[in-house]
Amino acid sequence: MTSMRKTLLVSTLLFGGAAALASIPEPEVSLHPRAQHILDEQVADWEAAEGIPESYTEMRQINAEWDFMARTFLVLSLANLAVAEPENEARYLGMIDALIADTLAAEAEHGQEHFLMPYGRNGGWEGSGRSIFVDGEIALMITARRTVASDRWEVEATDRVQILVDELEAAPEGLVESYPDEGWTFCHSMALAAIRLHDHAQGTDHSELVDRWVENARRNLIDRDTGLLVSSFERDGDWMDGPEGSTIWLTAVNLRLLHPELAQSQYDHARTELGGTLLGMGYAREWPASWVGHIDVDSGPIVPGIDASPSSSGFALLASAAFDDAGWNRQLVRAFNASDAIIQVDPTMAAMADNAVGDAVLLYAFSFGPLWDKVGPYPS
Repeated sequence: MTSMRKTLLVSTLLFGGAAALASIPEPEVSLHPRAQHILDEQVADWEAAEGIPESYTEMRQINAEWDFMARTFLVLSLANLAVAEPENEARYLGMIDALIADTLAAEAEHGQEHFLMPYGRNGGWEGSGRSIFVDGEIALMITARRTVASDRWEVEATDRVQILVDELEAAPEGLVESYPDEGWTFCHSMALAAIRLHDHAQGTDHSELVDRWVENARRNLIDRDTGLLVSSFERDGDWMDGPEGSTIWLTAVNLRLLHPELAQSQYDHARTELGGTLLGMGYAREWPASWVGHIDVDSGPIVPGIDASPSSSGFALLASAAFDDAGWNRQLVRAFNASDAIIQVDPTMAAMADNAVGDAVLLYAFSFGPLWDKVGPYPS
């Protein structure tokens, strides 16, 4: 749900000229060089800043959600790296703790509205007035940290997860609002993933709640033309927006912890409906051909002709790694390498592409695996 730094947009616009660059082999390192640069830059920004880094403040002027989501994906990336690199665990956990503390302080001072777009601040909530978007991602930050090491945040994790459980149990068909009378599949998958991580760390079991939500989604939230989950709905379950690329790739990744069969099905359908390749480079569309969806600031500019979306393509990079789709992952990385090489040559393009939330999603895509593998789905 970001502009993904415009990098995949540039790659598709310049496919012909970038084809030679695409043949450059990816270096065999543990973390992609660009991802390593993102990691170094974001760690330095947070460690040097007194409070929130300037890049996050700038994002808030466009969309307050981006400030929030950048924190979430950075925490998830750092948690993956902490599991993968035990020698660096203390540093990564220290930064995660700082991010969590700052996020909780901002919420305590300004309310959940601090991380919402303006229409979330105007009333009209049908339920409790809490946002599963905010509660779910805060819970996921904390439970990801506790999955790495459970020495901190037990009370905060337990309390936040209990809020999610209470909200899900109270809502019709388990559909909770992200905004007034508007729920997002993206947010529910993040919240349910947080509950799964908490159960793993704490030894609790909310598998029946998760199973009920999944079964309801399979009955009521799947578009029969594509086999894909819709992206948003009213509190009573009426659909708002259909299958959206920047939602379904991330949702499928989270479903790996909740229902592996549905997760694989969603990924396979998304590959068919949204995935593409041109001249050896991978991309993903925001909407399937059978659904006319809207384009907004979260989708990023859409490339005419092939309908490639920077946001959908970025999350597809994550999903292709999560589902071991090595061939398409290489094609997506190839497109990223080509576009990134071009961007770095032009300072104007580099400035346009600089976006902390897009960077955090890309870092998560390149670091994905250790955290989810450590937890796994609920036992059968």
